[in-house]
Amino acid sequence: MRSGKVLSIAVVAVMLLWVWSTAALAKNEAKKVEESADVLAKIMKIPEKGIPPVLLRDAKAIAIIPGVIKGAFVVGGRHGTGVLSVRNADNNWSDPVFVSITGGSVGWQVGATSTDLILVFKEVKDVDKLLQGKFTLGADAAVAAGPVGRKASAATDVTLQTGILSYSRSRGLFAGVSLEGAALLVDDDANHAYYGKSDLTAKDILAGQGLKKEPATVNLQKALTRYSAAK
Repeated sequence: MRSGKVLSIAVVAVMLLWVWSTAALAKNEAKKVEESADVLAKIMKIPEKGIPPVLLRDAKAIAIIPGVIKGAFVVGGRHGTGVLSVRNADNNWSDPVFVSITGGSVGWQVGATSTDLILVFKEVKDVDKLLQGKFTLGADAAVAAGPVGRKASAATDVTLQTGILSYSRSRGLFAGVSLEGAALLVDDDANHAYYGKSDLTAKDILAGQGLKKEPATVNLQKALTRYSAAK
């Protein structure tokens, strides 16, 4: 009898711990969405050094990864998490899908401890590849450092031949950056925590299937709409 009571208490304790940890994770992910909107806003407030508006207007998807942390090595040794939003058929931006990025090349900024990254997807096919599983920049899709500034032409060889354009911001500096070899993955655990559904897939999120609109999501979508409509 006593052992049964102890077992019941243990089960309740485990359930409470699970509820608490899930709520904590959801809160962390909400903060990540807010940080992503903030990164985009700060970059686009520098017209002469930001992402050319024409590239955002034509983008099929945008990934924003705030605060990528560098490890002990110059080559590789980096990891960060962020969000991906895809432009829908009605030209609106989808709810965010959480992603993670690991690794990189010597093109990453040396000496920085934390770097914000933005990836501009020009092709829907590259988004589809990402949703299918492990996605390596440079192998599964061509990636190159993107041009900056309002006067930067979108009709250069780099932008015409590359499916993904990459940018970084570190210590107040913003520029295109090489991400050859970095692995970009959908973060299912973060998606489940943020949306509160353990069976949710990235495709479900992009389709907007019965998801609760968090304030952070609305703010991010407003920022994406504002800057992708700029001239």
